[in-house]
Amino acid sequence: MFIIAALYHFTRFDNPAALKPALLDLCNAQGVTGTLLLAPEGINGTITGSRAGVDAVIAHLKALPGCAGLEWKEAQSERANFGKMKVRIKREIVTMKQPDVDPRAQTGHYVTPADWNALIAQPDVAVIDTRNDYEVEIGTFSGAIDPKTRSFGEFPAWWEANKHRFHNKKIAMFCTGGIRCEKSTNYLLGQGVEDVFHLKGGILKYLEDIPQEESSWNGACFVFDNRVSVGHGLEEGPHLLCHGCRQPILPDDKNRPEYEEGVSCHKCFETTSPEDKARFRERQKQIELARKRADS
Repeated sequence: MFIIAALYHFTRFDNPAALKPALLDLCNAQGVTGTLLLAPEGINGTITGSRAGVDAVIAHLKALPGCAGLEWKEAQSERANFGKMKVRIKREIVTMKQPDVDPRAQTGHYVTPADWNALIAQPDVAVIDTRNDYEVEIGTFSGAIDPKTRSFGEFPAWWEANKHRFHNKKIAMFCTGGIRCEKSTNYLLGQGVEDVFHLKGGILKYLEDIPQEESSWNGACFVFDNRVSVGHGLEEGPHLLCHGCRQPILPDDKNRPEYEEGVSCHKCFETTSPEDKARFRERQKQIELARKRADS
């Protein structure tokens, strides 16, 4: 059984690149795979491995400057959900392109999953989904507003164009694990919004804690590993990933004429060029060759 750990933590790393070698070496030595992002503002990512391997990496991360309070969410899987380990250096651990945003200074009011349903049912509360459009498409909370953003960096412009809709409203925000809401609530507070709330632990914690019969969640939650989506109890969902556009599709979508494994699906067939598709076919060919060598 593999352990999947999703984590983020905002802290100040003066030289994040200097942290990479030891972290990557430890992950490789422990057989842990996944992706971790390091930036001056902190760390973000998802890893998978054995119980002992994940514990060793978490212990290493908690020993980094300012990371003693790091929290993470766990799930289990019968397979490794990443092919290899990547530690990447970024400008931001979640890209918003707002240099004045600092979640360490102030965020919205945390709301536990147990209290979330009551909050979003109030008539003076507007519920905003801060995730990307393809994530919202497969599942969201009842009554939530979809900004239809393709990336988190588009959220500030969306807010500026739509803020008139939320006069005298409390704002409740949510995302997959909580990291985007740390930034988006700080941003709204900086814009003068007084009553800002966000779901503590994100959708993943809600789906873990709240029974389906009491839930306000509809559909599945997209996750950034090979499970693709999860439902209540963090049970693996039905979705697959199109490796042409990295968007979730359902098994029946493989029967559509636009689908070609590793190359395209109905969501991206018209948006990628012949050159893109040729490149994706070559990549898929190499993946299949590697798979055959591993099986032989």
